[in-house]
Amino acid sequence: MFDAKLRPLIDPPLNAVGGALASAGIGANQVTFAGLLVGLMGAVAIAIGAYWIGLALVLANRIIDGLDGAVARANGPTDLGGYFDIVADFAFYVSIPVAFGIADPANALGALVLTASFVLTGTSFLAYAAIAAKRGDETDAHGRKSFFYSTGLAEGAETIAVFAAMCIFPAWFAPIAYGYAALCLLTVVQRSLMAREHFKD
Repeated sequence: MFDAKLRPLIDPPLNAVGGALASAGIGANQVTFAGLLVGLMGAVAIAIGAYWIGLALVLANRIIDGLDGAVARANGPTDLGGYFDIVADFAFYVSIPVAFGIADPANALGALVLTASFVLTGTSFLAYAAIAAKRGDETDAHGRKSFFYSTGLAEGAETIAVFAAMCIFPAWFAPIAYGYAALCLLTVVQRSLMAREHFKD
């Protein structure tokens, strides 16, 4: 919901650092995999109850995730880089609720529901992107991307805010998870209505 609005604020500093990394010979895929490693370390920290360390690593993951796009813009984006980026994103997203489920068995149902909602949201996102690409649709609302990014109620900024809230208030994981799962399902409905409108034959 807020990702496109935040881009004008976050892109300039990311592009500056990304350009410096590209000049140093660091590739976007290297940054992508470094970010995934940091994110998964955050999940491990959460799983063992080190929530504040987990929070720091989660936030670091998101900064690095922004940097891989900036490096790609400096070097020229590739289809393989776009593939690795989205796979790394979803691997990170699902690892966090799973980690909370491991940290406390009482969180298991909430973690399962939230993970399932992420799968549905991701499916709607990728299906929309595939059909938009087939039709030749383009958008730059989220910056220059390797494929079509459709807007939704639950996007990256909202997800990170929710993960941060979970790390700060771990005892409230379940209600936060159920609430955000509901927003993810609303996003699927929203995107499906968009598809019905835009993909008319």
